[in-house]
Amino acid sequence: MINIKKFNFLGGRIIKTGIAVFLTALICQSIGWPYMLAVITAIVTIEPTAADSIKKAFIRFPASAIGAAFAMLYTFLLGVTPLTYMLVAVSTIISCSKLRLHAGTLIATLTGVAMLTIVHDHYFISFLIRLATTSIGLLTSSLVNIIVLPPNYTPIITRKIQNLSKQMSSVLQQRGSELSQVHACHKQTKLQFQQLSAEIEKIETLCEYQRKEWKFHHFTRTAMRKFHYEYKKLSLMRQLVYHIGNLIYLPAHQLQSARHQVIWDTFTSFHNVLQNEQYKSSLHHQTLVLTLKQRFWAHKQEENRGDHPFSTETTMLYELLAIHHLLEELHRIHCLKDRYNLNNSSVSLSS
Repeated sequence: MINIKKFNFLGGRIIKTGIAVFLTALICQSIGWPYMLAVITAIVTIEPTAADSIKKAFIRFPASAIGAAFAMLYTFLLGVTPLTYMLVAVSTIISCSKLRLHAGTLIATLTGVAMLTIVHDHYFISFLIRLATTSIGLLTSSLVNIIVLPPNYTPIITRKIQNLSKQMSSVLQQRGSELSQVHACHKQTKLQFQQLSAEIEKIETLCEYQRKEWKFHHFTRTAMRKFHYEYKKLSLMRQLVYHIGNLIYLPAHQLQSARHQVIWDTFTSFHNVLQNEQYKSSLHHQTLVLTLKQRFWAHKQEENRGDHPFSTETTMLYELLAIHHLLEELHRIHCLKDRYNLNNSSVSLSS
């Protein structure tokens, strides 16, 4: 037996697509129906989650019927000509758009243009057969997506969150270096920050996939609890990205670098904390944060007396303290997770 794990390119969706295509073609062949359109439908129907496959199947079936109907109509009126291909494609796209069948537009258009070369008579019977083969492709792919290799996105989410922490540490260190030299944000730093935001959105999408999988597959309480811990970390990291963004757009020219050594040391300390998988801070870090708190409250009281808006320095102190608070929360969540795992291990050993 071939060891699938050796082939990194052979993912779960590729395997499920292959199985769905094989079963669809086999069923159509046993009935004696052409299976090209059914196979095309099976390929397109495999989605990241079983819920998406089923939901979009209810959209793709009527959309495919529209494409097949236009193919029959224009073939009967005009025959198979370049104009027929154009009319089928355009009419199908417009109809799916008007009926809000957006998820089925692609498969409907493919169905319509593919039928033009294989249907020359018995239009109504051909139309019914094409609907039946499309249904076979939809049902087979949906069942394969539910039964075969149910995905577990939590390990991928965990790994991406760890990588996200390292990316954040790099951006913070780079921005701290720029601010210490009273330089505006470099283009490369802004690009890295935009990548942080994009990565957050990707992980959010994976989390949504995982929730959808719970509707169709049984997961243990341990697996669900692990996911919830990771999602809490992701929520905190989204807030971290927000505060890092505020630091990105601070006007550096209003700072006096000689007076802010403790701030630059804090940036470096944040870098070290984010590089640590436990988000554990050192005693030196706690000392830096205590100094920042004292300076922040002193600045705030001084500005309140003079009825002045927050200075750039006060704003920076606030953002750094907010980042520290979020890192403390990340460390607390990690400790809770470890404690839960330890308790579970103790229960398993005692039983």
